[in-house]
Order: sequence, then C-alpha cells, then structure tokens
Amino acid sequence: EDHTVLTKDVLIEGVHFDRTFMPMRYLGFKALAVNVSDIAAMNAQPRYATVALGAPNNVSVEQIEALYLGLRDAAGRYGLAIIGGDITASQALTLGITVLGEADEDAVVYRSGAQPGDLLCVTGDLGSAYAGLKVLLDEKGAFVDLDGPQPDLSEYDYVVQRQLFPLARLDAVRAWADAGVRPTALIDLSDGLASEVHHLAKASGVGMAVEVGLLPMHAQTVRVAERFDEAPDACALYGGEDYELLFTLPEAKAAKLDATTFAVLGRVTAPEDGIVVQLPDGGTMPLQASGFRHF
Repeated sequence: EDHTVLTKDVLIEGVHFDRTFMPMRYLGFKALAVNVSDIAAMNAQPRYATVALGAPNNVSVEQIEALYLGLRDAAGRYGLAIIGGDITASQALTLGITVLGEADEDAVVYRSGAQPGDLLCVTGDLGSAYAGLKVLLDEKGAFVDLDGPQPDLSEYDYVVQRQLFPLARLDAVRAWADAGVRPTALIDLSDGLASEVHHLAKASGVGMAVEVGLLPMHAQTVRVAERFDEAPDACALYGGEDYELLFTLPEAKAAKLDATTFAVLGRVTAPEDGIVVQLPDGGTMPLQASGFRHF
C-alpha cells in the first residue's frame, strides 16, 4: 500500500533569498527543489505540487513568468505535476509551496531508526552552498550597480551554482531502491550538518560521532573559506542549504552501494557517548547544534 507524504515550505524575500543576485527563474527552480528534497528525505517520490505566490507591485509580469518557468523546469526534472495554486498581492515576494509524494509503506524512512554501529553517511559534498552565498554577498554591491562591470564568478562557479540552483537528491533515493537498500534514518541538509546530526541522534535516541577528517568538501569551498579567513571544517559542519541527504545504515548494506555516490562521516554510537566531533589527533569535542542563519 502506498503512503502519502506531504511537505510545505514558505520562502520570503529578505529572509530566504535576495533578488539582487537570485534570478527569478533560479528562484522558481530552487523553491520547488528544496521541497522535493524534503520528500526525498523520507525515501519517497514527489508526485504533485501547489504553488501560492504573493507578489509586490515592484515585480513585473515578465519576472513572474520567469519564476514560473523555473518552477516548470524543476517539475520536469523531478517528474511531478503542478496542479494548482494562487496569486495574491503582498508586501514582499513570497512563495508558498506544497509537495505531495508517495512511497511504499515499507520504504518510508524516518529520522528515528538509527542504531548504534550504523555508519553515518552523506551524499555529495558539504559547505558549498554556504561558500556560494559568501561569494554572492561579497559581490552584492557590483550586482546592484548595473552600470558597472558585473562580477566574474567563474572561479567560484561550482559553489555559486550550489547556492542558486540546488538539486534535490532523488537520484540517491532511486539508487537505494535499485540496490535493495533502505537507510535506517534519513534527513536532508537544509540547516547545516551539525544541526541535522542532532535531529537524527535525538529522534533515534542514539549518540553520533562525526570525524572531521572525513568531511567531504569541494576544492572551491576550501578556497572560499580560506579567502574569508574561515575554517573549511566549520563551513562543512555549520553551512546550510546543501540539500544533500544525511543517512545511517549498517556497514553490510553500505557495501551494496556505489562508493563514489556517498561519503562515510562517522558512526552511530550509544546514547551515553553523546554527539561529538572526532578530531584528527584522536580527541573528541561535543558537536554544537548551531544551525544555519539566513542572511
């Protein structure tokens, strides 16, 4: 029997995005992609979406059309239908999106199933969307001054793309199904790794140990961190909006997956061991849960 899963998200200008450097078509794509990510985080497939738009009078018809093109791009990419919605006037540009998904009853994965001894794993790399946001905010003045030279961001193309154009990891959900693997616990990374590790550990009633030396990072993320005098490890642990999937599963099951599609970050431990970071020198320190703060 199929289970229906539902997610709803509201994006508000000035809180969740900045139109100065967020093209409307990208905004439409991202708004739907982050909701699809929530569906993927339950090991389900998206099916239908509704879109409610609040538009201020400084948004043109062309901009709204571009926004809906982005929504359509994402719907096509993730195989879902936009089945309705509403447009109203508002003070700030606001997008409210609801996505309905479905999964077999025995396929749905919650945050609460991690067992001591399981591996703690993540798809993709960490901290790159945060690095992209740092670059975009640093160049914001140049975007505002349309008469001046526009910034050349090619050196940081990957991290900027990860901020403006995040991809929901439905590919991982399909790969798990193909391999006959079901994670024991699962969440998507919207607020940063540290915060989501705490969510999984608390829901599952377990401890978790993350090894700093195993955090997967893109070279551009490391370069941006160094440019702004930040520790790359901190970007990977606390940067938000990566929309990768954080999951746990027994070692024997992990061996069935393509090792190039995920990274092992650490292990699930007994609850009394707490939620810690293992440092390269072998020591441990408590992992603080401070999550991502939008600009």
